[in-house]
Amino acid sequence: MQRILEAEASDLFDVLAHVAYAKAPVTREVRANSARAQFGLAFNYKQQQFLDFVLQHYVAVGVEELDPDKLTPLLQLRYHNSISDALAELGQAAQVRELFAGFQKYLYMQSA
Repeated sequence: MQRILEAEASDLFDVLAHVAYAKAPVTREVRANSARAQFGLAFNYKQQQFLDFVLQHYVAVGVEELDPDKLTPLLQLRYHNSISDALAELGQAAQVRELFAGFQKYLYMQSA
């Protein structure tokens, strides 16, 4: 469906909104930039750096990069296989999971 609508750079959410409500699909890049604009208020600098890294993967690969199962591989990739370095910068494991899940709401806020 994404290919038919020439919306490969958009999430399926946007494609379905286009079909159901005639809304123009929003690209992942636009969603990521909108989310980044809101980070300064909610996250510290180190958290923002990690979330920017996650968003780069989201834009390049797709929404599957936001799956909770992707958290550990993304941390390993960003922190060169050192989960302890990641935790030292980002906080305890539960905080990191909350950070990863919590920031995603910014991708789908109305301003996107």
